[in-house]
Amino acid sequence: MSFSQMRLSLLCAVLLLAVGAAGLAVMSVDYGSEFMKIAIVKPGVPMEIVLNKESRRKTPTIVTIKDGERLFGDAALNAGIRSPKNTYRYLLDVLGKHFDNPLVEQYQKKFPFYTLVKDEETGTVLFKHEDGALYSPEELIAMILQMAKEYAEAFAEQPIAEAVITVPPFFNQAERRAMLRAADLAGLKVLQLINDNAAVALNYGVFRRKIFNETALNYMFFDIGASSTSATIVAYQVTKVKSPVSGVVDTFPQLTVKGVGVDRTLGGMEFQLRLRDLLAKLFNQAKKTKNDVTKDARAMQKLYKEAGRLKQVLSANADHFAQVENLLDDEDFRAKVTRDELESLCEDLFARVGKVIKDALDASEMTMDEISEVILMGGGTRIPKIQDTLKAAIKREDLGKGINTDEAAALGAVYQAAHLGKGFKVKKFAIRDAVLYPIQVEFERVKSKEDSSDMSKTIKRVLFGRMQFYPQKKVMTFNKHVTDFAFEVNYGDLSFLSEFELRAFGNTTIDAVTLKGVEDAYMKHSADSESKGVKAHFRMDDSGILYLDKVESIFEKLVSKDADSEESTLSKIGSTISNLFGGGKKEDAKGGVDEQQKDDIPSEEIGDQPEDKKPDTASEEKKKVEAELPPDADSKDKQPGAKDEAKDEKSEGSSADKKDEKKEQKKEDKKPKLTTIKADIKAEKQTRDLAEPSKEKLKQSKKLIDDMKKRDEEKDLLEKTKNEIEAFVFEAQHRLEEKNYKLCSKEEERIAITEKLMTATDWLNEQDESTPRKEYESKLKDLKSVTKDLYGRVNEMLERPAAIEALNSMVNHSMHFMVSMKNFTGEDQPFTQAEYNALEKLIAETREWNKTVNAEQKKTSLREKPKFTVQDVEMKIGALDREMKYLINKVKSFRPKTKAKAKDTNKTESANNETKAKDTKKTSKKDDPLDQDIFEDDDGDDVETTEGSTVKDQKAPGHDPDDEL
Repeated sequence: MSFSQMRLSLLCAVLLLAVGAAGLAVMSVDYGSEFMKIAIVKPGVPMEIVLNKESRRKTPTIVTIKDGERLFGDAALNAGIRSPKNTYRYLLDVLGKHFDNPLVEQYQKKFPFYTLVKDEETGTVLFKHEDGALYSPEELIAMILQMAKEYAEAFAEQPIAEAVITVPPFFNQAERRAMLRAADLAGLKVLQLINDNAAVALNYGVFRRKIFNETALNYMFFDIGASSTSATIVAYQVTKVKSPVSGVVDTFPQLTVKGVGVDRTLGGMEFQLRLRDLLAKLFNQAKKTKNDVTKDARAMQKLYKEAGRLKQVLSANADHFAQVENLLDDEDFRAKVTRDELESLCEDLFARVGKVIKDALDASEMTMDEISEVILMGGGTRIPKIQDTLKAAIKREDLGKGINTDEAAALGAVYQAAHLGKGFKVKKFAIRDAVLYPIQVEFERVKSKEDSSDMSKTIKRVLFGRMQFYPQKKVMTFNKHVTDFAFEVNYGDLSFLSEFELRAFGNTTIDAVTLKGVEDAYMKHSADSESKGVKAHFRMDDSGILYLDKVESIFEKLVSKDADSEESTLSKIGSTISNLFGGGKKEDAKGGVDEQQKDDIPSEEIGDQPEDKKPDTASEEKKKVEAELPPDADSKDKQPGAKDEAKDEKSEGSSADKKDEKKEQKKEDKKPKLTTIKADIKAEKQTRDLAEPSKEKLKQSKKLIDDMKKRDEEKDLLEKTKNEIEAFVFEAQHRLEEKNYKLCSKEEERIAITEKLMTATDWLNEQDESTPRKEYESKLKDLKSVTKDLYGRVNEMLERPAAIEALNSMVNHSMHFMVSMKNFTGEDQPFTQAEYNALEKLIAETREWNKTVNAEQKKTSLREKPKFTVQDVEMKIGALDREMKYLINKVKSFRPKTKAKAKDTNKTESANNETKAKDTKKTSKKDDPLDQDIFEDDDGDDVETTEGSTVKDQKAPGHDPDDEL
């Protein structure tokens, strides 16, 4: 294989890989209160942070809506100073919360320029825009996530649909469902909602997996973000899991969240707000204007931005000057602020750091002696006073700073996205996250016949305890319910929360479930079977969201072998037919977890009775079965010495033992079998913690976001067309002053083009926002048509010499080939006479055309239309090139015809000379190795020679060895 062929094969392989890998990219979004970081994984690009339009690695989670136009990122941040009412930020603080939540009240105090109204359908918060439009937090977050998706797709250069999104660990069920709705509105398929502390821990562990072993290593991750603070204790340990299918033991590292402490109102924003108020106080004390700066929303936004910059500078410097130009009434502001002033303002905030550490230790039931290292996360940990307070709380001088505080969560989340995605295979690193808020089931006890009281007793059973790991399945059994009933799923013991946190938590009842069909199932099966209760199957997925998968009534009865065999046969036939038509296994549409994933989730069964009063179901069933068996059914089990006696018996007794065993087996086969019957129960669920929006409402929200995206795309195209017109006019004016354009045009033509350009500039400046894009495109098309002839002449003048030189070179090569071709034209040669004549004619016509058009062009002025174009020359070159390639390929594939062997006409003479030839071979063959009967010519054909001749004497007829191509 030639080098060019190898290179072509390699290129094809690369292209096939690229096509096969298209569309496999996944992304992660570390969605914070103030900033978000986006990461992608695609074939050939492992775990890369996405750059936004401003080439920044983090993007503000902020959106501005004004006059039907949306701005994101830094553009929205700058617009927020000019128009704070139309700029929405810190949306996580109001996501998934009722309108009367204390956190919503705090949010309104921090940003008084927002108009918040109550959603009458769901009871949540709505932002009222200045034009009267209403936006929910889910819709605004969906807009930001949609922009994150566009950034990721532009960076990956391929569409992306799947993502892992981070959420704060303190998010409850309602808040997590709200984030899923926002992602769905943005067009993202969420593979998992991962807690940001778990994502950071995963990123930390992935690059240190070699240091972990079967002994657990405990680390604490301390994170101060923009709005909240958390401390998480994580244990790293290598674990072994045996596959239930293959039996292979898989060894991989695993992180387990042991304890979490949070303060959802302690964040960098609190420090920044207090610093903003200090700057406002200093400005008012200067009395540069009669107006109060705190009453002006735009001025306060300027001070808030300056406070953020000042907070960062004071983290590294003892003092710094704050300065804002044109703060209020054309007055500038400049004041010196020291770090001591900031620390005195936030003294109570620093005191709250220790409580977060204590809560994490209490939840994990550990001490600081068991923690290997405390690792810092979040921008707030850069404040020196925070670090000093943290050292005092943990009683250590060293703090871990070995991870990227800004990007660790995004990179950990995208590693998990690659693990969950279908197009990648990564080294397994298991995550066992923890339930922060316990969940329980509450229902009324069934009264017994002896109970004559009117009071009903409520029973509570813990479904998921605090700090219990997930994902996990739980089965709740209601043993005594034989009629339709209802139960509630709510949060359990929340005594570890403060009074304010309890009020901010919201409704503690998650779902109210009504079961229908329990009594019907009982009436249907209780006659010939025993009720074993109603089982409710719960599942908490890896996003921390609780689902009720199914509810079923369980019955058991004893069935004879014959009846069971008949039923089993029919069941197998039905199951086979069902599987054949794809009805064997169904995916849980609501939960989104397939059967294989469900099997990997641990399961636990919970009863509805206290532990000390629960009957031993297994022993009772065994007693019932034994009571109905024949007296001698278990006689074999009543002989403890039978096995020892059998060892002493001789081998001739083995056949008799086998017969006895067969008899015993037949007896066993005739025993009644305990069969389980399952009847599906209809469960009607009503969400209580936060009402879900209706399908019609979600449809309207989706349409709203899509329409706004289309308007943004139309606006971008409009701006692009305007820029093209401006660039075209500027470039054309510059070209008209160049020497080549003056040589190829008359003065009158240049004046006419200049007037057209000036008219277009004036027209562009006169247009308003209502002018459609088509008019701009039409104007650009007119400008291009005016300059087309001049640009064409200049282009021909510049490119013509090189084109003519290429044509002459092609003609010369073709003529040399034709000279060599002449010696190989004819019968049994690579070329025919017709091919030779065709090439000769084509060369002659090309040379004549070249000579004629060049002579005419020399007589033509540069300001006139050229007699021929560069494209005409390229067509001539292409014609010669095609003919030459055809002839060259023909030479490569040419093979001369096989020559027939010469036949002996005199067979008798050949027979008489046979003996003589053999004698000659015996003597001459040893002396001269060239004297042989058969030789192979250059073409691989056998050529018969006459006696006494040599290879040099032999020559194929009609072939001259001196003729070579």
